[in-house]
Amino acid sequence: MIDCMLKDKLLQNKGQYLFYGLTPPKYTTDKEKIQAIADKQIARLRDIKLDALVLYDIQDESSRTDVPRPFPYMQTLDPGVYSAQYLTALDIPKIVYKSVGKFTPDSFQDWLKENPNKIEYSVFVGSPSAQENGLTLQEAYAARLASASEVLIGGVTIPERHFKKEDEHLRVTRKIENGCSFFISQCVYSIDNAKDFLSDYYYHCLETKTPLAPIIFTLTPCGSLKTLQFMEWLGIYIPKWLRNDLKHSENILFRSVDICKTVAKELLEYSRVKGIPIGFNIESVAIRKAEIDASIELLREIEMMQRASALKNELLAGNS
Repeated sequence: MIDCMLKDKLLQNKGQYLFYGLTPPKYTTDKEKIQAIADKQIARLRDIKLDALVLYDIQDESSRTDVPRPFPYMQTLDPGVYSAQYLTALDIPKIVYKSVGKFTPDSFQDWLKENPNKIEYSVFVGSPSAQENGLTLQEAYAARLASASEVLIGGVTIPERHFKKEDEHLRVTRKIENGCSFFISQCVYSIDNAKDFLSDYYYHCLETKTPLAPIIFTLTPCGSLKTLQFMEWLGIYIPKWLRNDLKHSENILFRSVDICKTVAKELLEYSRVKGIPIGFNIESVAIRKAEIDASIELLREIEMMQRASALKNELLAGNS
């Protein structure tokens, strides 16, 4: 039975969503150690009022670029398995990413039918390179629409892509037509790119009389030059002025968290005025304790920001 609170909040486009993103442990990790890792993650998040936990399905993206990967690729545990077997003590909805390129049409149909890990929410992700074989994202959407699956699906949105092609709002619209009910962005460090995308998305929906689906922006602390290099390798756009600031900062982690809070504050105010349903997904792309701790600190800060934004809306509504 799908969790109705999150489903209703997403489908009613209420906004104020708060997610936290995790990457499962390495596939080769011993079971006892996997549970110990999970227990630490649960302990960090237990007292925070999260709407959902996001679990990533990591792919080898080396085919996407000729630039060497800063950190070696290591296969991770299937996120559905990790959720079902190790994270049940964290009693909140889990949104499981699913790399559809790993499937054939038949095996994906089987997965939709059997749903072995009882996944209720999923974000379908396509292959990192068009040259790779396997199921395409469009084929996955079509299979899900043709099936009796009750999995509520979301899509990925990339504001940086909008800066280059100016069509991200149209991509989002097409994904909505294909069954997506919400969107989680790639990590955002450029306020302008994010606001440009939101603006075009908002006015397009206004003109076409299309309901606005929720957009959840991902924010990621950066605690070292190596992490910065990895983030850029992943395709995260970091403006030159900010890259210079981070590289020359006495405390790169503190500076990056400060920037993330500024991004969140501006996006909250911009979307509040226009009534765009947004939220935030906080993650740490690094496994260093300092960066993970910083992501939890950022999560708590964003939670307070959202409360303040909601209160402001209530006060303005009461005075109107």
